[in-house]
Amino acid sequence: MALALPLAGWAEMQLEAIRALAGTPALDGLSGAQLLGERAALNGFSIPGRRSAGGGCRLYDTIDGQVALTLARADDRDLMPALFGDASIESDSDIVTAFATARMAEIVAQGRQLGLAIAAIDEVPASPACRLTMTGGARPKRDRPPLVIDLSALWAGPLAGHLLGLAGAQVVKVESRNRPDRMRAGDPLLFARLNQYKANVAIDLRDAEDRAALIALIRRADMVIAAARPRALAQLGIDADALVRDVPGLVWVTITGHGAEGDAAQWIGFGDDCSVAGGLSAALRQASGRIGFGGDACADPLTGLHAARQALAQWHEGTGAHLLLSMSAVVAEAIGWERARDDAGFTATLQRWAAAEGLAFPAVASRTTGPVAALGQDNEAWLC
Repeated sequence: MALALPLAGWAEMQLEAIRALAGTPALDGLSGAQLLGERAALNGFSIPGRRSAGGGCRLYDTIDGQVALTLARADDRDLMPALFGDASIESDSDIVTAFATARMAEIVAQGRQLGLAIAAIDEVPASPACRLTMTGGARPKRDRPPLVIDLSALWAGPLAGHLLGLAGAQVVKVESRNRPDRMRAGDPLLFARLNQYKANVAIDLRDAEDRAALIALIRRADMVIAAARPRALAQLGIDADALVRDVPGLVWVTITGHGAEGDAAQWIGFGDDCSVAGGLSAALRQASGRIGFGGDACADPLTGLHAARQALAQWHEGTGAHLLLSMSAVVAEAIGWERARDDAGFTATLQRWAAAEGLAFPAVASRTTGPVAALGQDNEAWLC
């Protein structure tokens, strides 16, 4: 039997729902497996073991389990002495040794207090996959396609914006002039795939005029996709809840690693560690006895699909809303759906995946990439 990407069935189900809502042919050539495996195909990744396919995250043994830690940002390694309470921690082998003497729950709690993207293999997501936090007014009738403002970066949010664009929306990507989307330079092939055909606006949120121009643009929008924590945006003068209340029909989707309530609101999360927090590595261990990653940062594409589906469904309902997504909980929901559909089949898929460690990712259909706007290319057209 051909090797399949775990959770591809749930991804396909999300895509089918988007197709049904959109009714546009541009989505017909896509598949759930394609979106899950696209970054791996573009970059020639191999099926991962304890180190993620992209290399930024690793699973470590502790005294009582395994912990995933992503060291993707320039200063993450500088926090290792504080994480372990040992100023001598420097090398990868030092980190492995330090984890081996730590307890899983304690080191994860310490890492999250420090702002690290860390997760335990056996944890339960702190939030639901998607929660409606508030509703707004009715959407006015407009003689134009829906307008989507994409404030997100990296993978999940831009994928949601890309899918909404394929569903017929006009999408405007907003980037910081000072800190553009890291994927623009870090993974230009995937950046182009996710951001093709989007208009591009570049602003400085610290500048009052730029903030006012962005808020004016949002007030013209039908949907907003954000990946910054609501409190962080509010501190910059962009209050999602207030805008949903004020702008009739505005659908605002906030993507988080683990939710936006309680302690989880402060937890940092990326695709690989959120997949672990959602239970995928635990499912792999249960099925095969092996420790590893069940895909390539699959919390990202799964959440991008789910965000696009939820945003489009809410837009079709005709009322504004603020929807809050948790990447780790999306993975948990996908696992639950796969188990309910065919538990034995899902277990067999995980066993084959574990046995294929080191081999190339399953082949996925290729697709072309359209034009990609330069940073700030469309400021004059979209900012007042």
